[in-house]
Amino acid sequence: MRTSWPTLMGQIGACTACDLCHGRTNVVPGEGDLHARLMLVGEGPGEQEDLQGRPFVGPAGQLLDRMLAAIGLTRAQVYIANIVKCRPPKNRVPTPEEAAACLPYLRAQVALVRPRVIALLGATAARAVLGDEVRITRDRGKWVERKGVFLLPTYHPAALLRDERKKRPAWEDFKALRDKLAQLDAGN
Repeated sequence: MRTSWPTLMGQIGACTACDLCHGRTNVVPGEGDLHARLMLVGEGPGEQEDLQGRPFVGPAGQLLDRMLAAIGLTRAQVYIANIVKCRPPKNRVPTPEEAAACLPYLRAQVALVRPRVIALLGATAARAVLGDEVRITRDRGKWVERKGVFLLPTYHPAALLRDERKKRPAWEDFKALRDKLAQLDAGN
């Protein structure tokens, strides 16, 4: 089913499909280039995101902006979304039911943006998109192709803030994202 951005944003803003809607200050649908080659998918909004209605604006978002800059991209050149569009209480991991309730919105966003590459930021995003068997420490950095779109699981920026040892593997993943985009641009 094809939809439009205004229709989709209205649906997300009015959503009551799970209990997360009851605790939100703002819905956080996503933002960025509506025709981006690269889409970034995280877990869900945190406190700052809920307050501002924008994804990745807290400390993890500031790190993400620096990571993008390191591969020659800005936030305005990518589309950033999350698995769930409302903040889970106390920033807990979304339940499988909450993720399932929001997944149709993410699928619609992917269909509208039509990215060539999707970076799955963290275990929750990787599992929701690729399946429950995914383990981020085992599977990060491994490309998966689905319907002509290349997906790459990597660490969530918040994990890098908690564990410095994850920064080098995440940097390798971001270089792989840069290289894949260049390869696709070259028509290979």
